[in-house]
Amino acid sequence: MTVYPLISAADEKQEVPGLSGLTHDWLSAIGEDPEREGLLKTPHRVAKAWGFLTAGYTKTLHDAAGDAVFEAEGSEMVLVKDIEFYSMCEHHMLPFYGRAHIAYIPDGKILGLSKFARIVDLYSRRLQVQERITAQIADAVEELLAPQGVAVMMEGTHLCMAMRGVQKQNSSTSTSAMRGVFRDDSRTRAEFMSAVQQTLRSR
Repeated sequence: MTVYPLISAADEKQEVPGLSGLTHDWLSAIGEDPEREGLLKTPHRVAKAWGFLTAGYTKTLHDAAGDAVFEAEGSEMVLVKDIEFYSMCEHHMLPFYGRAHIAYIPDGKILGLSKFARIVDLYSRRLQVQERITAQIADAVEELLAPQGVAVMMEGTHLCMAMRGVQKQNSSTSTSAMRGVFRDDSRTRAEFMSAVQQTLRSR
């Protein structure tokens, strides 16, 4: 499967300014020795990692979509399934991850398929909650294409539930956002949900 990352190799090498020093102090605060061999470069690694994990703050919807909006005929549902996402919970700054499913019904415009993955990255590479990412993706597709309707469903595993707190490792969270005909027409909405459920059952 071809991967289309929004984040470039250059982004991965960028340190978040000031984060290296904060990480050094954080290591001391939890009882570690930031001067020991295994941790000497950790503050810089963390600063670079967070530059990558939060690169969505420095990107725009135009960056994600580029020039891949095309005039096209047709009004059948377009569905892109199983787009992997990785994000950081804004409440505990722990990861959550999963898959996004995006559908739309064109009204004269279509979007290059790889751009859906880039849009997912745009909003997930920030401190987030799953509910907000789901709505942001739907709003982004609506803004780009003005389609007859947009549907987004996301399923995620949250380490703030699995590693701490209630410690439920097998729990998952599903969120959805419906716009246009997917919200107003139950048959169109059911067609989308059925297609996504078929994917979930086949795993």
